[in-house]
Amino acid sequence: MSWMAWTTPTAIFFGSIATGLVILTVWELLRPTVRESGFLPFATTRGDRFFISLLSAAFIHLLWLGLLTDGLVVASALSAVWAALLMRWG
Repeated sequence: MSWMAWTTPTAIFFGSIATGLVILTVWELLRPTVRESGFLPFATTRGDRFFISLLSAAFIHLLWLGLLTDGLVVASALSAVWAALLMRWG
């Protein structure tokens, strides 16, 4: 796949998403999800919260890049914390 010019961070990013989807699929097969209401204004499933956390991470990173010139390590950490909160109590 040399024609794709993958970098290590890009491979880690897409590998993490793929791993998350596999984990959610196995989790769904072992323990089917039930819509729950959390701090979000609508009932969600695990898959909904995962998707919302991915979208949120994209916006957090774009906002970070737009407002600050520092590296993205802090934005990634904020995204991970937000995703954990969202998956647990969202």
